[in-house]
Amino acid sequence: MLSKNKIKFINSLKKKKNRIKKGFFIAEGEKIITELINSSTYKIADLFATDSFISKLSNQQKATINELHMVTEEELSKISDLKNPNKTLAVVKIPEYTSEPEEVKKSLCLVLDNINDPGNLGTIIRTADWFGIKHIFCSEGSVDLYNPKVIQSTMGSFIRIKLFYKNLETFLQTFTDINGFQIYGCFLEGENIYSAPLEDKGLIVMGSESHGISDKLKDYIHKKLYIPRFISNGEQQTSESLNISVATGIVCSEFRRELIK
Repeated sequence: MLSKNKIKFINSLKKKKNRIKKGFFIAEGEKIITELINSSTYKIADLFATDSFISKLSNQQKATINELHMVTEEELSKISDLKNPNKTLAVVKIPEYTSEPEEVKKSLCLVLDNINDPGNLGTIIRTADWFGIKHIFCSEGSVDLYNPKVIQSTMGSFIRIKLFYKNLETFLQTFTDINGFQIYGCFLEGENIYSAPLEDKGLIVMGSESHGISDKLKDYIHKKLYIPRFISNGEQQTSESLNISVATGIVCSEFRRELIK
């Protein structure tokens, strides 16, 4: 049986302030939980699961979990953040890791300025994972990585990505004058991304749909890029902007396409 205190603790983790204070977050779903169990970075403190899910776990997998609780679907619904709970929920320790400037200089990284929608951040993380981008740097006001909706929309990709919250002005300043290292930014004007020369390392700055890249960050951008609109049949009206996660997917694809030319 789930105790009232346990239910209260788990539900408290749906709020950012409690996740920060207590150092834990929640994750749900068979795929995500299985990846967490097999992860060397994340440690599961408590796993709540139905008998059907637990029966699939090996003894080795069970040994990685601090406490394993068999629950009914009715009990799971009391702690789940989903409309239709998915057989298992985990309370996971928030890991501590650092960003090494030397590692950043050798890779392609995303920089996200004021991304507030959990679904968008989750999709961007999933996209970055697909394209082999291992580091994401977010402005301090962006949505929390461990928001349950972000975790859910990543489909487990957050496990393979290191995401940091930074003062982006200070962060970009660190990389401004490094020879051969580019800071790219996506704008509504600039060089056409489909014809621009792109490097296999650097920082790609993406701004919010409503405001774009903040004015205070624009001076740190070495190269402005834009995704052109395509107008057919003489039409002039098109969408005013792309969804930020869609735009990020296009940009990541173009950077990686340079590697196989």
